[in-house]
Amino acid sequence: MPNLMASTTPTVTPPYRDPAEVAPAESYRPADPVWVYRDGWRAGVIEAASPRAVTVTYRPENHRGTGVDTFTAPYVTSRADADPALDQRALRLVRRNPLR
Repeated sequence: MPNLMASTTPTVTPPYRDPAEVAPAESYRPADPVWVYRDGWRAGVIEAASPRAVTVTYRPENHRGTGVDTFTAPYVTSRADADPALDQRALRLVRRNPLR
């Protein structure tokens, strides 16, 4: 069950991905940087994961706005490329202080 970090934007669309290269949805953790396929591969950050799918905040286009959606495993892959807008947000998710 490889979960290789993609250093560049993936080029293979989800229907043509090798199933052996698709990591299970539950292998992702909150704040993991990922690529998601939504009208092309987009940079994203995991918000939550279950055995069936992940919820991701992602950049739908080449601007600072974000979207949130749920994706199944073939539509997600790990990302090594930095995305300043998303990755800084991910650090805040990990470093969140508990409510008192």
